[in-house]
Amino acid sequence: MELRLNAVSGMPMVEPGDDVAALIVSAVEAMGENLQNDDVIVIAQKIISKAENRYLDLRTVIPSKEAEKLAVEVDKDPRKVQAILNESNEVVRKREGVLIVEQKLGFVQANAGIDQSNITQDGEDDDYTCLLLPVDPDLSAANIRDSIQERLGVTVGVIINDSIGRAWRNGSLGLAIGVAGFTALEDYIGQTDIYGRELVVTQVAAADELAAGASLVMGQTSEKTPVVLVRGYKPNEPDEPELAGVKPLIRPKEMDLFR
Repeated sequence: MELRLNAVSGMPMVEPGDDVAALIVSAVEAMGENLQNDDVIVIAQKIISKAENRYLDLRTVIPSKEAEKLAVEVDKDPRKVQAILNESNEVVRKREGVLIVEQKLGFVQANAGIDQSNITQDGEDDDYTCLLLPVDPDLSAANIRDSIQERLGVTVGVIINDSIGRAWRNGSLGLAIGVAGFTALEDYIGQTDIYGRELVVTQVAAADELAAGASLVMGQTSEKTPVVLVRGYKPNEPDEPELAGVKPLIRPKEMDLFR
């Protein structure tokens, strides 16, 4: 098996209302490539959020007493803390400089995924401008997949990835926050290993593995390559509706031994 991950060059800076699928198709064709069935397109969350106008001006946020108290504990702007709380189900961990929450979509991450890097609106007041995660990344991924299919007649998988830190390890890596067109969590339970032993717990986070690999190719600073074309992976369509999207990757809270 050969797996190729190619950064898609030539993507323009994305603005609210832009058609991300059209931009990807144009950029891929400008590289001399054509999208094919079973390709997987990995897209940085940031350009999806920008296209969907998920900007937030902190000057419009009024912090609650809870946010003001928490802001002192974690040494953050109370307005940003309020924005984090607005995008979260609960606070999981906190200490000075760190606020870990369960984001509304179920992801446990710092600051509910709210970001201020590589963001500007009209080149002004960058200290106040934040970008929130997409409201429904699975739907965003599905819409892009459908649009590409309508334009080109090819069926691709789509991943929206975000850089997320992990417990017990330093550094962040790309993880899938939105998936369309294939099974994010491959289940090998009931199959056998090379010695014929039955697998009883083996599940592979395929979407996360592809997202992490693509994140390496994208880079994290000034590369301006927010889209990666993955070729050689054969995505499997989910058998049941509940297996679709990113939800199978999220460990239920009652099964999380570390919360």
